[in-house]
Amino acid sequence: MHSEHHALAVVHEDAHLLVLHKPAGLLTIPGQSPHQQDCLIGRARQRWPEALIVHRLDQATSGLVMLARGATMQKALGLALEQRQVHKRYEAVVHGHPLGQAGPDGWHEIDLPIRIDWHNRPRSIVDPVRGKASRTRWQTLGPGPWPDTSRLALEPLTGRTHQLRLHLAAIGHPIVGDPLYAEPASQALSPRLLLHASALQLTHPATGQPLALSLSAPF
Repeated sequence: MHSEHHALAVVHEDAHLLVLHKPAGLLTIPGQSPHQQDCLIGRARQRWPEALIVHRLDQATSGLVMLARGATMQKALGLALEQRQVHKRYEAVVHGHPLGQAGPDGWHEIDLPIRIDWHNRPRSIVDPVRGKASRTRWQTLGPGPWPDTSRLALEPLTGRTHQLRLHLAAIGHPIVGDPLYAEPASQALSPRLLLHASALQLTHPATGQPLALSLSAPF
């Protein structure tokens, strides 16, 4: 099916930026091979030719993706992301029931350095020596849809490749349906990775007004 037949779910649209719902299985930007050209930014540009990428989601992850309308806004949003002024929240279903000492605000933190595993790309690995500092906050929302699963809220404090997926696998609670970091039994539970970008919060660079958007997880 050609990309022009795909409707894009628009969560927010104004003169400066867009927030779209990326479905699981769709690339954010084109891949290198000819069959990887259908992607979110490609579809968006058919309607908004000036749309530019600000951040990405893994192909397997669904949820909110913000696009800039023009280079000036791309630069402003890129700076806001760099300075951690864009707050992102995700929802996931994981194996088991993560435990541990929560902070006073009820959130737990995973602090494990990460780097790309060059011999096993596209995987990343925890590497205390050569990894980049990586921090993820998590909180249990309740039981998952299957026995011995939990639904978590996640907040990445850094933006490493596969950070949420690897961090949860590293503490023994991989995300259900994760083809890279979960056990084979997990693949049987869900045909997709159960990770969803559910909320974005920032001060709008052009208007100075708070912008808070949310999108329920489809699982």
